[in-house]
Amino acid sequence: MQLFRGSVSEFVRLESEREMVRRLHASFLEYYRYAPSASEENSWRYSLVALSKQLKRSELTDHGVILEMQLPLSSLRLDCMLTGTDSEKTDGAVIVELKQWSDAWPAEEDECVTVEYAGHPHVQVHPSVQARNYADYLCDNKAVFHEAPVVALAACSWLHNFQPDPQSPLVDKQKFASLLETNPMFSASDGDRIADYLNTRLGGGDGMRVLERVVTSRYAPSKKLLEHTAAMIAGERTYVLLDDQRVAYQKILAAARKAGKGRKRSVILIDGGPGTGKSVIALHVMADLLKEGRNVQHATGSRAFTNNLRRILGTRAAYQFKFFNNYVTADAGDIDVLICDEAHRIRESSNSRYTAAGRRSERSQVDELIHASKVSVFFIDDKQVVRPGEVGSSELIRLAADDAGANLKEQRLVAQFRCAGSDEYIDWVDNLLGIRVSDRERFDPSTGFAFRTFDSPEDLERAIRRRADEGESARLTAGFCWKWSKPKEGSLIDDVVVGTFRRPWNAQPDATRLPKSVPKSHFWATDPRGLNQVGCVYTAQGFEFDYAGVIWGPDLVYRAGIGWVGVKSASFDAAVKRAPAEHFADLIKNTYRVLLTRGMKGCYVHVIDDETRTYVESLVRSPETP
Repeated sequence: MQLFRGSVSEFVRLESEREMVRRLHASFLEYYRYAPSASEENSWRYSLVALSKQLKRSELTDHGVILEMQLPLSSLRLDCMLTGTDSEKTDGAVIVELKQWSDAWPAEEDECVTVEYAGHPHVQVHPSVQARNYADYLCDNKAVFHEAPVVALAACSWLHNFQPDPQSPLVDKQKFASLLETNPMFSASDGDRIADYLNTRLGGGDGMRVLERVVTSRYAPSKKLLEHTAAMIAGERTYVLLDDQRVAYQKILAAARKAGKGRKRSVILIDGGPGTGKSVIALHVMADLLKEGRNVQHATGSRAFTNNLRRILGTRAAYQFKFFNNYVTADAGDIDVLICDEAHRIRESSNSRYTAAGRRSERSQVDELIHASKVSVFFIDDKQVVRPGEVGSSELIRLAADDAGANLKEQRLVAQFRCAGSDEYIDWVDNLLGIRVSDRERFDPSTGFAFRTFDSPEDLERAIRRRADEGESARLTAGFCWKWSKPKEGSLIDDVVVGTFRRPWNAQPDATRLPKSVPKSHFWATDPRGLNQVGCVYTAQGFEFDYAGVIWGPDLVYRAGIGWVGVKSASFDAAVKRAPAEHFADLIKNTYRVLLTRGMKGCYVHVIDDETRTYVESLVRSPETP
């Protein structure tokens, strides 16, 4: 999708007649079904005047221009792309990122600067980083930029209100020298430099032919990207897939290799409890399919899990890792294989309260995922739904597959690779919480998995820190029974208070200017500094530690003669509290099931409510000494 595509001559004419913004407004309204914001229209108004003058100065006449081009399977739009050929008649295109910035300040984050919007500082990627990333994304995902005859793609940024300043962080040689060599940034007085840059790459003209090649090109990940991602994932392999894991893996590969030979879609449902290797299988499958050149993507509903994968695998590989709500506008069968990890976090709809009326999807989220792919793979644990809006279930996926007329295959994962491989412990937790009846009424820690209760949160924290000092990975989590404050003067607030014990939650997802001792929310589970904060289910779900510490709050208590009782007044999880009374307790049970099963070697627990603690301890045969 583009809001405008045409010749440079047409663009210059429309801009001189003050028709360009009106044309963009109409295109925006037609596509999105709502009007662009006033700030966006103002941005077009001022930047496109500058662009028109520069194109006339550069004497680019036989050229194409695309404005507001949407990146494949993304809501992002690049500002401007110019097309033409070089002096040797090689097809080419140049992305120009337009900014009205007149100043900027340093930022702690790599590749970023700080700018002021609406009177407040905001950390933004450097404009040339933004342009470079857009070019990388298109090179990796649009066939015309990586399949012969290739359209050579370059990218630059132009800050048409910025006056040259050698002291500006935007031109910091230590931070941006290498970037600016390959993706230059031009200022208000760089008209001649811009003209030289564009003419070197596009001076041969014939831009409308190249433009049509670009806009009609199919979505297809490049072999280079696939090899890069596969190599990165393969480098992380430390597991051997066994028994039912290997069966699940082979089912997915077989379906993927058949994809495209017929019109019928395939849906594969992989069901397994905590520690059965769902995510390990997902990454193994993804690595091998990428090696084969398949168009494969990985999606979750977890910001923390996906952002950690992106950080591990690197910027370019990260484009293959998305979220469940990224497929609203995907065309049918855009993707060969879509791996949906933690499918229990699928929501009823990709719409949110922030989705404009004209952009609201009429499909359910699960239907969008199946629609977007030839083969969709769902890794799920029906008992990990912890929020009312999460509707992912095996039955939902079966019904959606049937509605789509898809072939459905299922595989149950039974083998346990977390909790010291203790099926007994998982069964005991399920039985303890009344989630699933089993014969594991009592648990014996001497069987291999170290489970122990502690009389105080201080004792619990000391045990967790002792394990961390021994080189083990360890984290302290809690039920959502305390408010979650925003940082004050750059410091986290000690919200989790139990008697004399006081600790902060992990940082909120949108928290900025955090002290060096505090990792961002997404990385709490994997950054060693996370040991200093208490995590909740939303930052712990999907991760595992050698030793998991759990503060069991008063939102779920056991009462003799009644059983488990969910206590809404003790919960600070606004979304969960809105659930009907009959569902609230089930969601809280699932929450503690998740927290109690994060450990590879052991789980240490402090239960705040006395009667509940007594009940839990009565079902443990003999405490293990840490």
